[in-house]
Amino acid sequence: MTRAFEGKSVLVTGGGSGIGLETAALFAEQGATITICGRTLEKLDTGAAAIRARATDAVVQTIVADVTIEEQISAAVDFAAAPTGTLDVLFACAGGAMHMGNMVDADTAGVRATVDLNLIGSFLSLKHAARVMIPANSGSIVLMSSGAGAFPHRWLWAYGMSKAGVDSLCTYAAEELGDHNIRVNSVQPGIVDDELMQPITAGGALVEDYYEQMPIRRLGTVEDIASAVAFLASDSAGWITGVNLGIDGGHHLRRGADYSKLFS
Repeated sequence: MTRAFEGKSVLVTGGGSGIGLETAALFAEQGATITICGRTLEKLDTGAAAIRARATDAVVQTIVADVTIEEQISAAVDFAAAPTGTLDVLFACAGGAMHMGNMVDADTAGVRATVDLNLIGSFLSLKHAARVMIPANSGSIVLMSSGAGAFPHRWLWAYGMSKAGVDSLCTYAAEELGDHNIRVNSVQPGIVDDELMQPITAGGALVEDYYEQMPIRRLGTVEDIASAVAFLASDSAGWITGVNLGIDGGHHLRRGADYSKLFS
């Protein structure tokens, strides 16, 4: 395997499981000094052990950090940059959905928490990564968005609007940080068969609705997303910035999934 990230430092938020962990492992296999952060030390330690099992010569660091708390994500960025003196890549993967359902009956606290985690957490991660990257006049940032941010998924609106904000953040940051040779892109995964989505991917009306809207009728894998993130972060994508990349088997060509099926 080409070691595209040899000698480079990479921070992955939400790196203890799922897409974040798979992407961190891929970066490590390609030579990166990798730091994973998340809110649970046990999950991070388990994830780090899994990375070391795949990339035995890798330098793997862990740090507990909540991306919605600025002091913590700032410290995580500094920690990730310490081994090499800079941060070459940020993959801001941390996110989640704390509200599903219609708007009229929405739990406002859950909506705010969803926006805080997905949008504000991405902003804070980007802000502090850019702070470290600007003096080096180099860097690549990849933000985790979602197909739900690009086209409506019924009853997933709180998550979707927060991810639409992430895509907008991406384009604004790409325009501004280009002055410093820092590229910013986002990925918009469709439905991925990981532990977070297992209650849906295991079967039922909602996953069948997904299948009906996908030209390539299969579930995504964490490897599908990780390989795209690694490409966008690599020198091979050195003239790509401000892109919101759908990785969804063509789902974006049809309509979004209907999450009201979870409640019927």
